Amino acid sequence: MTLPYASGYHAPVMVREVMDLLTPERGGLYLDGTLGGGGHAEALLERGPTARLIGTDRDPDALREAGERLARFGDRFRPVRSNFADAVAAAGIEDGSLDGVLLDLGISSHQIDVDERGFTFRPGAPLDMRMAQATAAEPSAADLLNEMDEAELANIFYRYGEEKRSRKLARIVLEMREREPFATSDHLLDAIRRTLGPRAEAADKARIFQALRIAVNGEIQALERALESFRKALAPGGVFAVLAYHSLEDRLVKNAFRDWSLDCVCPPGFVQCQCRGTPLGTTITRKPMSATEQETLANPRARSARLRGWRAA
Repeated sequence: MTLPYASGYHAPVMVREVMDLLTPERGGLYLDGTLGGGGHAEALLERGPTARLIGTDRDPDALREAGERLARFGDRFRPVRSNFADAVAAAGIEDGSLDGVLLDLGISSHQIDVDERGFTFRPGAPLDMRMAQATAAEPSAADLLNEMDEAELANIFYRYGEEKRSRKLARIVLEMREREPFATSDHLLDAIRRTLGPRAEAADKARIFQALRIAVNGEIQALERALESFRKALAPGGVFAVLAYHSLEDRLVKNAFRDWSLDCVCPPGFVQCQCRGTPLGTTITRKPMSATEQETLANPRARSARLRGWRAA
């Protein structure tokens, strides 16, 4: 299968399904809060010949790649460097002005492929993992491993990586860093082997590295902040589409879409409704959409993708 809108930088997931939700042929103003290599953005601008798009990303590599790719659309595309949690303010977007929003959470193929970015568990890669690169104020993955206490590290491995032996792993990290600070993927891989045994699978390593990446970039906290700001920025009939790859992300999105679709969110026991009393919109996807079998075979990243959509009233 040929993946639509894939490039050497990144292969976007579920492009057709995302476009079917956003329906950019309606025209109007859209926001891609996680621009990446610009694959979804290019599909949107092609399918909606009168649509305009603001694309935000905190990774300068992504903005550079997408800027070159989308230059042919002229002033229909505007790039803004920003974490998606601050995208609405950074781009100067007013409430009720967007016809669609897309969040494609997680990381790009390029970030994984470039060892220097530190997202991979290939041997010898630096433990960095900062999406905004080394100029960012955030501590690197190595900083967290070398400075956090045992309880903090165990919480990261358990909450973000669903690792049942999180306490043991955290304890081993502390023991190892007494002898030598963590600096490369080899150090963390050694800690994982000591915790899970020599037969630790690639999926186990991926879970633990992912947990550290989520903590480094504050991804869950960013999503919690972003959801409400994007909802307020949608015009009536505007669509919010989210691609999530982790159960925590997907749960936050599911719960937000559900709550916004209820006519009453008062706590149980209230005699009279004291909240808004009307739904803010409608959940489009009763269950999350998944990639086709053909796409998952061609793009392993698509296997864990869950797409949800919501429409503002």
